Amino acid sequence: MAEGEKVYCSFCGVEKSPQVPLISGNDGRICESCVTLAHQVVSSWGKTQVSKEMKPQLRTPEAIKKHLDDYVVGQDLAKETLSVAVFNHFLRLLNSTKESLNDDESDVELEKSNVLMVGPSGTGKTLIVRSLAKILGVPFVSADATSLTQAGYVGDDVDSIISRLLEAAEGDVNRAQWGIVYIDEIDKIAKRGGGANGVRDVSGEGVQQALLKLVEGAEQNISKSTKRRENSDEVTIDTRNILFIVGGAFPGLEELISSRVQPKDTSIGFHSKPEEASIELDDLLAAMLPDDLQRFGLIPEFIGRFPIVTFLEELDVEAMLKILTEPKNALVKQYRQLFSYQGRSLEFSEEALTFIAEDAVSRKTGARGLRSILEATLQKVMFEMPSQDGLAGCVVDLRTSGEERELTVKYLSSELETGSGLKIEGGSLASL
Repeated sequence: MAEGEKVYCSFCGVEKSPQVPLISGNDGRICESCVTLAHQVVSSWGKTQVSKEMKPQLRTPEAIKKHLDDYVVGQDLAKETLSVAVFNHFLRLLNSTKESLNDDESDVELEKSNVLMVGPSGTGKTLIVRSLAKILGVPFVSADATSLTQAGYVGDDVDSIISRLLEAAEGDVNRAQWGIVYIDEIDKIAKRGGGANGVRDVSGEGVQQALLKLVEGAEQNISKSTKRRENSDEVTIDTRNILFIVGGAFPGLEELISSRVQPKDTSIGFHSKPEEASIELDDLLAAMLPDDLQRFGLIPEFIGRFPIVTFLEELDVEAMLKILTEPKNALVKQYRQLFSYQGRSLEFSEEALTFIAEDAVSRKTGARGLRSILEATLQKVMFEMPSQDGLAGCVVDLRTSGEERELTVKYLSSELETGSGLKIEGGSLASL
């Protein structure tokens, strides 16, 4: 290029000047305005690509619930609520770039509806959300609220949740912005009442305050590196399109609801009223109001970010029986698969399965109690069987002696069933 020759932008033709610098390449030059425009165009390409990838994943609420039925027993109300919420959420995202058919509604901006789930421990809150992420094919992160603290204190701050979501999306910002975040044990960040010791509540109300903007929708600057001290590049993630689902057992919430639904009668003598029958837990949760969650310890601003509130019912004996045998990942199927790896069989009698379900209900630990019972029942067998040859498997049965009932585990030889086995006595295994 000759000295004094004028230089122009290869895209818009603007002349180079002290006010308009140009970036030179091998065969052309570009100005700042064209760089900005090119960035916007490339960004729109990325969003269009994400939309094309997401469209095949959008299914009807009935199809979503049918998928959940394969993994989660019962809880029809919660599954229907989540199916509709997820369908509407991604329907909004996929059509966000389309123009409305009604000119009067062309400027309407649909907002997302986050979900709050309430239910006793072991009723399937985490399993429902994990199964939901499988059918959608979007980045999914399950976080625990018990480890969250205010920024500057030991623990994880709320930004770590989005960092994990970005990792689940393999560093793709556009995919991460379409993800689902599930925060479990959300009842553990309820604000504490004033105590005599005056300890700062760094994992309660402060965490709720920090989650407000994140849940509602805000731009978060997230470091690409997992080490905060490292000088690494930062990316900006917009959380407006991320669906947040939170869940918790909320122990003691039923008492707050009961005091509102059934206030205690303080009158005495002839004016006193007879005591009414206690209300079932499922009926109490069905009567839950935002005021009850506020009295539990959630701040009103946090409750308002979750317009969809659903509850999970307590599991009865019939539901426990189905959990043992029917789902694709049923516990009985899991243990049978474990035994099949050794070429051995595992069978359960109907009476034994019923006893296990009844015992799990009496423990009040939900479906988690089923695995504890099976582990205690089969522990001795799983210890001895790998080192013994000539065994085809075992059968778990129920022995009844008067009013006493106990589980027995009998070995099966390769030819016939032997009388030797194991039995449960007071929760511990003993040889027969």
